[in-house]
Order: sequence, then C-alpha cells, then structure tokens
Amino acid sequence: MKQSPQPCYGCGGTADSDAVALNKKLLGEKVSKFFCLSCLAENLGVSVEDLLAKIEEFKAAGCKLFG
Repeated sequence: MKQSPQPCYGCGGTADSDAVALNKKLLGEKVSKFFCLSCLAENLGVSVEDLLAKIEEFKAAGCKLFG
C-alpha cells in the first residue's frame, strides 16, 4: 500500500512515500511522527545511501508498505 507523504518531525520538510514506509518498517507500523530520509539517517546513525539501499531491498522482497 503506497504511503502518503507526511511532514518531517525533525526538520519540517517532507517525508516522501518511501520515507514514510521506511519509518513504519524500521520504527513500527503504529508510528505517528515521521522523519525524512536525512533526519531518519541522522537519528539512526547511518547514511541516506544506506536507507535508500534498504528501501530497494524491501521493495524487492515485496514488502507491502512500499506499494
């Protein structure tokens, strides 16, 4: 199911649909505040490139959050 973009809780920017899906996958499906990829990467101590690779892995695995 494709996620709707949401405001980023960290910087006030926009968390696009893939970022919202990744927030739900990594932080729990019931999460109500979302981070853009830059803020999520900073909070998790990883790079944005790492997160983009994870998104592609989850999509390839058929994860329904990344519709």
